[in-house]
Amino acid sequence: MVDKPQSMSRSEEADARGLELGRRQGEALGETIRHMIGDIAQRGAEVRSGEYLVGYAVEKAEGVYVARGGKLQWEEPGEENLHIEAWVRDAADGRFLPGLKLRVSVTAEDGREIGTHEHPLLWHPYLYHYGRNWKLPADGRYRLKISFDAPGFPRHDRKNGKRFTSGCEVVFDDVKVETGKG
Repeated sequence: MVDKPQSMSRSEEADARGLELGRRQGEALGETIRHMIGDIAQRGAEVRSGEYLVGYAVEKAEGVYVARGGKLQWEEPGEENLHIEAWVRDAADGRFLPGLKLRVSVTAEDGREIGTHEHPLLWHPYLYHYGRNWKLPADGRYRLKISFDAPGFPRHDRKNGKRFTSGCEVVFDDVKVETGKG
């Protein structure tokens, strides 16, 4: 996990109580992420990169509801054998950053490129994340690269809002995964 990030400053938009509540949101999310990484996922980590906290978790492939024709349909994983989750948080207070165009690239230990896919935002009962199922060739060690463009959403607050002006790329090496294909 990462060091405690610095706080934002009081401003016309951000009073002391609001900043404290935002910080507590970030702390709660951090606790949730530690639960996912430590108790649920096969592997996971989070690192600080500039204004961002970027992390991942890997689990076995999972089913999801997909919207089709105005209705939700349950979709089981097909040939996919791994679910890769990623998240991005504000390093100032730890809150989740939605609306990113986030991509994950996977490379095998021998340097073979497995692929790059955009990861959509996924609703989860307790941990919003960007994610999708993947088909990896076998159990082993992989390199995960998480990259995203600068967020396109507007920012409130003349004092605290001029931020997130660039995208980010973070690499996690030596990620051991179990696909069920020894």
